[in-house]
Amino acid sequence: MKNYDNFINGRFVPGSGGDRITVTNPSTGQEICTVPESRPADVEEAINAAERAQNDWARRPAVERAKALRALAAKIRERIEPLARVITEEQGKVLPLARVEAAFTADYFDYMAEWARRIEGEILESDRRGETILLFRQPIGVIGGILPWNFPFFLIARKAAPALVTGNTIVIKPSEETPHNAVKFCELMAELDLPPGLINVVHGRGAAAGKALAGSPRIGMISFTGSVETGSAVMAAAAPHITKVNLELGGKAPAIVMADADMDLAVKAITASRVINSGQVCNCAERVYVQRSVAERFVERLAASMQASRYGDPLADETVDYGPLINEAGFKKVSGMVERARAAGAEVVTGGARGQGDGGYFYSPTVLVNCKQEMEIVRREVFGPVVPVVTFDDLDQAVSYANDSDYGLTSSIYTRDLNVALRACQEIRFGETYINRENFEAMQGFHAGWRKSGIGGADGKHGLYEFTQTHVVYLQRYQGQGRA
Repeated sequence: MKNYDNFINGRFVPGSGGDRITVTNPSTGQEICTVPESRPADVEEAINAAERAQNDWARRPAVERAKALRALAAKIRERIEPLARVITEEQGKVLPLARVEAAFTADYFDYMAEWARRIEGEILESDRRGETILLFRQPIGVIGGILPWNFPFFLIARKAAPALVTGNTIVIKPSEETPHNAVKFCELMAELDLPPGLINVVHGRGAAAGKALAGSPRIGMISFTGSVETGSAVMAAAAPHITKVNLELGGKAPAIVMADADMDLAVKAITASRVINSGQVCNCAERVYVQRSVAERFVERLAASMQASRYGDPLADETVDYGPLINEAGFKKVSGMVERARAAGAEVVTGGARGQGDGGYFYSPTVLVNCKQEMEIVRREVFGPVVPVVTFDDLDQAVSYANDSDYGLTSSIYTRDLNVALRACQEIRFGETYINRENFEAMQGFHAGWRKSGIGGADGKHGLYEFTQTHVVYLQRYQGQGRA
């Protein structure tokens, strides 16, 4: 078992304390590696390195900064397969999805590099004669990035790429559940001739390293992806210094299936949405509303589709549809929510039990019917391969049910009626709506939630500008004696 260190100022350095975090394979329970249980002093060291690098980095032309992103993308593409295996081993996603994650990470670095010549300010009309008003977009400074465990490698790029191309530097804290892939990313960085301090990686848990990062007065923005509860703690740590926060939090995405929907398409897309990454994706369908007249037929097909989904150790069998839940706590959360739904009157059509697997946190693909809007299983994020189904009578009721949520990240609707689809887009109060397709965003879009699903967003032009601050200049033409 290997012991890894933090990556600060372009080199690997040990943590200041002796405590270590052991990383395990959620499919087998086997130990993989250890990383430091970093202290606030380690976070400060990383921030120091990022601060030293930031001024010179910001002075460079954006096209020069973009070269670093392209170099990182090229390095990642050289190592897709070993990176995918590291991601699968520590996180549990199937190998094909891990390969997609690694490749998409490289694509994301390249995509953000393309913005180097597209970062735009504005020239504004003045009310004064001889004055020009200029609006510049300038870097914030040092960014703090706190990563989740469900797409750990991609989130490195989602936070670091827009930060770097806009002239910032960054300190990243990976999830303590999945730090190994971040170590491999740092090894790739060490092979490149990059200025030290651009991207620094400090391992540790949220209570110490994460809190120190979010609470530092020298962090210009803290970008966090994870649960609502932890997001609230990040905001509290950042609040004393009025630090900007960018938060992507939980989701409870509604999927509305109208009577005229393409049933095969809806079943296929919703099944994929619930088993991808073992259902541990914040933007995928978490609750299904099906019109009463087709509910029986839909549930029959959905149950058969979910029941046919195969799970297991993704490194032992590349053909499985999904792997384990991330840890014992995640497994207990999912199983507990299903049992409480049963006790409240829901009926398990298929699944509802621990999956077979030696030492792994597997949960069987599960469909629940007779669910009511007020049930916990319908209102709280499950984060597992579980589909609660609620019936509705008309679109008004479906939209009302969909909007009745603390969350507001993604949503979907299945219908052949364009008028229904357009009305849903106008009335469903979520950051994203998918029509007749699975829930998965594009890098050129804007992934942002409403309500408790977050503040700000990521991807595309709007996500890029999250990493900038505006500077307005009032330029008055000099009109002194002897001047025109």
